[in-house]
Amino acid sequence: MTPLYLDNHLLVIEKKAGQLTQADRTGDTDLLMTWREYIKIRFNKPGNVYLGLVHRLDRPVSGVMVFARTSKAAARLAEQFRTQKIEKKYLALVEGRPGFSGTMEDYLLKKGGRVKRAASEKQGAKKARLSFRTLAESGGKSLVEIDLETGRSHQIRVQFSSRGFPLVGDVKYGASTEFDGKNLALHAFSLSFDHPTRKDRLVFESPLPAAWPDLFRDIASTVGKEKLDLR
Repeated sequence: MTPLYLDNHLLVIEKKAGQLTQADRTGDTDLLMTWREYIKIRFNKPGNVYLGLVHRLDRPVSGVMVFARTSKAAARLAEQFRTQKIEKKYLALVEGRPGFSGTMEDYLLKKGGRVKRAASEKQGAKKARLSFRTLAESGGKSLVEIDLETGRSHQIRVQFSSRGFPLVGDVKYGASTEFDGKNLALHAFSLSFDHPTRKDRLVFESPLPAAWPDLFRDIASTVGKEKLDLR
């Protein structure tokens, strides 16, 4: 278990699909507790270890995540998320052909574990916006790169599925194609933000995991970009 980056203020990791970000009612091992224990052992820290959760990835999603090692770092990262200074880029395989590029802007409402589009005036509805471009198409599926401008629960999944382009493997939101039987074809491949104390810009990238099905790997390999290098 090796972090992508670690200093006195930050911990950056690669999350595997299927891992919990934070403990839930399943009682399964979660990343927050796992990395707290890692820091405790590595630095021989007594008592409780602080590790701040400033964003999440859904359990069936993989990719880059950052944790805060101090409350000051947590507050400053949270402010960057709030003001959309943090850049989050994803790769997704969707059913259908959403077009070469575009933006999606909606108001989303979470209720009973599901998220749906709602009217802007609906109580509890939150604005959600992303932009995308299609990198490749094959077999009725499209590989898209997504710039996530807001970070709403299930945002990418709902915004694409509500337009008829569900993510491969996302049966909860209408997909007809399986991914690996339990996870989604969604990977957070890039995360950029300002260091909370030094203020320099940090960029972290994660290549597609080897576990991705052959179809996605075949499509991705046709793109020919360094950031899509497969492990």
